[in-house]
Amino acid sequence: MDGKILIIEDDRELAQMLCMRLSLLGCTVALHTSGHQGLAAVTSDSIDVILTAINLPDLNGFELCRELSARWPEIPVVIMTAFGSMEAAIAAIRAGAYDFITKPFDINLLELVLARAINHRRLQESVKQLSQALERTRSFDELIGESQVMQALFSKLLRIADSEASVLLAGESGSGKELAARAIHKYSRRAQQPLVAINCSAMPESLLESELFGHVKGAFTSAHSDYKGLFLAANGGTLLLDEIGELPLSLQPKLLRVLEDRCVRPLGSTTEKPLDVRVIAITNRDLEAAVAEGTFREDLLYRLNVITVQVPPLRTRGTDILLLAEKYIELYASRQGKNITGMANGTAHKLLAYRWPGNVRELRNAMEHAVTLTNHRKIIPDDLPERILSFRHEPASSAPGLPSPGELVPMAEMMHRYMHHVLAMVGGNRTLAAQILQIDRKTLYRKLHHQHEPESSPSVVFPSLFRA
Repeated sequence: MDGKILIIEDDRELAQMLCMRLSLLGCTVALHTSGHQGLAAVTSDSIDVILTAINLPDLNGFELCRELSARWPEIPVVIMTAFGSMEAAIAAIRAGAYDFITKPFDINLLELVLARAINHRRLQESVKQLSQALERTRSFDELIGESQVMQALFSKLLRIADSEASVLLAGESGSGKELAARAIHKYSRRAQQPLVAINCSAMPESLLESELFGHVKGAFTSAHSDYKGLFLAANGGTLLLDEIGELPLSLQPKLLRVLEDRCVRPLGSTTEKPLDVRVIAITNRDLEAAVAEGTFREDLLYRLNVITVQVPPLRTRGTDILLLAEKYIELYASRQGKNITGMANGTAHKLLAYRWPGNVRELRNAMEHAVTLTNHRKIIPDDLPERILSFRHEPASSAPGLPSPGELVPMAEMMHRYMHHVLAMVGGNRTLAAQILQIDRKTLYRKLHHQHEPESSPSVVFPSLFRA
């Protein structure tokens, strides 16, 4: 045995003998002669098994066992009792003991009981670690998903969390970009420092400048006192710039300078203040297109997207839809005091068939709607919002890019169609499409614009296959 054993026994001669014998077997042994001393010495990670007597000077052994089981249920307790009756055994088990042994005992039998208890503790710990590992594969902080695209997202977020690089989180509205930003902060070395967030589209330009960079008293008519601004409020931590694509063009040079110089000058001030802030920007716009349109500065884009993370839309995440739906059903059922145990199969089919233009935010809304209306133990299709019930999707045989049994096409043509199908499914987002197809973006671009030449003569291929 190599476990850590705590002995609580006021018979010093017996206690010393036990300590010596167990130490020779390789155990680490701690000894206390009263119940209160023993309780004070216990921590969850310091003890593998507790061996305690029944008759102690300050506490009854059964009472002590109940207290130990309540505080540290993961630590097995073995009770030593001088009474070998069935009543004593039942009392020990009811008090929460893992096992008991009667005095005078065979030392070999005691060693066997303790070894079994230590193995039980180790097995419990292994199961706990396995459960935690399994849970980590399904979630990253508040983000949940088992799909390949979400596993790739979790891996990337974890890798970049502890860096100091600026991050641009891109994706459709409602897909979970802010949750991803908060997860990055939580797992970074700045986690104990403030996370300050602002929506760049939520206030007029005149107020936004002051809100970000601060001002001094008298800088403008309503500036009655100094205001340090959000950059300085986030000093040492993280500043989350939501809807960065809506930042007015006139403020973009000042933001760029703050990011480049790592200092900020409040409005009306003549002095600059140093900054130590990590910036995470969020957008649902195509900022490269905004640069081409002249509404977003290219140099600011390059400064913000040192690392770009695409948060996938819900429709590309497969059965993650059901995983999230179950989570929200449980959440709203608890809030509303309803006993709801999940969803019917027909409900699951409806959720998987729907396109979810509002992404996770829309799914959450739909589940709150369903839980509120249902009178059943399970969510049935009729509990869902009408837009989901009335949605009709094309059968797989006629889905874009997939041929019917009467249409035979070369593999290259099939791949060409499938790439266009994936691109359509992700709303034209080439970066995300490339991730799903597991090819780089340049390869995707080249293949999409390659003029496909069929290997067979058109005369042996159905003309309908060459539709646009």
